[in-house]
Amino acid sequence: MRPGAVLFSEMIPDATWEADFHDWYDTEHIPIRMAAPGFLGAQRYSRNDGPGFLAVYDMESPATLQTDAYKRIKGEPSERTARMLRDVSGFTRYTGQLLSWQQQQSVTESEMLESQVLYSVFFTVPQDRQGDFNDWYTQDHVPRLLDEPQWLGVRRYQIVDGTPEGYSHLALHHLVSTDALESPARAAARNTPWRDRLAAEGWFRGTYMVFTRRHQRFLAQPAA
Repeated sequence: MRPGAVLFSEMIPDATWEADFHDWYDTEHIPIRMAAPGFLGAQRYSRNDGPGFLAVYDMESPATLQTDAYKRIKGEPSERTARMLRDVSGFTRYTGQLLSWQQQQSVTESEMLESQVLYSVFFTVPQDRQGDFNDWYTQDHVPRLLDEPQWLGVRRYQIVDGTPEGYSHLALHHLVSTDALESPARAAARNTPWRDRLAAEGWFRGTYMVFTRRHQRFLAQPAA
């Protein structure tokens, strides 16, 4: 099943207990969620330009976070979980509903989701400009990016809930390596009349982050 939603969550542990943080995340925090209904998979990443760590949870829909099972997970944390969530910094949490999914024909969905590099792009788009913005992204921008073989695919989301910023849109770009960011295809995608027209508007200011994959991808576990 293709994920219909994502949960994008960053945290920064203190360096003195970072190893414990990773052990908790890999052996408790994610596995509990992979056993809950509606969760399809998860991948962890390290942020390239700082100390943060990202988890992207793939879900059937945003309603996954409203189930009784998930409410119990959130409402009845273990002592270790409560301590970790209390002491981390740099916390972000955004829930997105799938808008579009475009990928190279030569790669599978799994290969795309297991990409070595994740390039995330956030925008805050006025309501009356979202139609034009979405059309530009799917019809003009992404097809040009996919001219680069290392640009495996792009999945885009309407943010339905999030903190700390009021973003409206999230794009997750799956790359073989950061070399794709310096490719002629990306330069061409950023130099079109449609993009120039949008870029002239004051709201067209993205927030860009690059992450590197950590370890294996987590997959949903069958109910006991």
